[in-house]
Amino acid sequence: MGSSWAAMSRLLRRSGFGTTGAAVDTAMGAGPQAYVSTMLAADPNQDPGALATPVPTFTAIARPGKDATKDERQQVNQQYAAQAATLAQWWIRRMIAVDQPFGEKLTFAWHNHFATSFSKVRGAQLMAKQNATLRALGRGDFHTLALAMLTDAAMLRWLDGEQNTAGAANENLSREFMELFTLGHPTSSGGYTETDVREGARALTGWRIRDDGATYLNPRLHDSGSKTVLGVTGNLDQTGFCSAVLAAAWGPRYLATRWWGQLASDAAPASGVVDALTHAYGPQRSLTALFTALFTAPEFDQGAMVVNPVEWAIGAARALKVPATDKSVKQLAGVLRALGQLPFSPPNVSGWPSAQAWLSTASADLRLRAAAAIVNSGDVSAVTSASASSRLDVTAHLLGIATWSSSSAAALKPSIGTPAELVTLALNTPEYLTN
Repeated sequence: MGSSWAAMSRLLRRSGFGTTGAAVDTAMGAGPQAYVSTMLAADPNQDPGALATPVPTFTAIARPGKDATKDERQQVNQQYAAQAATLAQWWIRRMIAVDQPFGEKLTFAWHNHFATSFSKVRGAQLMAKQNATLRALGRGDFHTLALAMLTDAAMLRWLDGEQNTAGAANENLSREFMELFTLGHPTSSGGYTETDVREGARALTGWRIRDDGATYLNPRLHDSGSKTVLGVTGNLDQTGFCSAVLAAAWGPRYLATRWWGQLASDAAPASGVVDALTHAYGPQRSLTALFTALFTAPEFDQGAMVVNPVEWAIGAARALKVPATDKSVKQLAGVLRALGQLPFSPPNVSGWPSAQAWLSTASADLRLRAAAAIVNSGDVSAVTSASASSRLDVTAHLLGIATWSSSSAAALKPSIGTPAELVTLALNTPEYLTN
């Protein structure tokens, strides 16, 4: 990994939500290796900003009965919508508030990996509990995290685990666990079969959700017969299924490749990079070792990523010190919904799109208007107080940008006399929209 200012800025941006020149300056004093080590060792739940933004308490909403009137159903839907909005706004507020953003960035990335949406779960307490599990287990042993997701209430509801019963197995959770969460699509060189999916579904039968959101195994609904998953035979339950799947030799390479795409580059990693990440992950399935290898890989500096809407909007709000008022947080939630990446609302089990999908012409005008609103609520005094000749450099430092390209500098110069407009446009330059 390079130790230049630009490389450090890239590290901070990819491991968080944007950055600032001041943060990069501080990190340069420690160096990239020490920064990564400290970042990964920090407890996200003890971050001062996290402690100041505790998750709201949600009560279960009684589902309308078969004889409910249209008005009663509408009222319940309004209650669900209110809970969903409260939950999303809470996480946006926490993302802005935390001192070390990696904990929330990693949790959001896991949310994209184990993509689960409120739209079907319809239970804020279930989504909040899953969020806490991802945050708590997201840098430990992957087996522990993966097993927790197999019996997570939000995941069970999202992938029809509640309908998975001995004699009538539902294959959704078994299939997606292998295809998206752990192994990837089968290829000519290896993979799972439809028989593995069916047998895996049998292993996962019988899990149900209590009224308080806790999950439990109902023995009467569980298939206790012998199953074979990826060559492992026995009376497999969720633990046996998880262990059999994670023992597949190609699984670590899939996981390493997918995380490279989430945190390092929109381009697929070279085989040597995957080898290094897989070796670090090792038989202990250590996520901290995987992330350490990823962030410190020499190739980390060589890739490029399009910044997704959450990173863009939260990064701008953090850099400009936008107060996390109810109004500003609600506005940011509206921006993220319009841009297509509201937390707790991924479009499907594959998660959100990436790369060029976020740079559509349709979103350009929305981003420009959103940037203006963020700037209007934020602090651009550093730019305002700077001399006209230094405002481009001061704006770059404010946003953690190493340097402007000649084309971006030419586009920004006409706005030097209007600091708010200058920062608004800077937030929409290629330098800020990509990393």
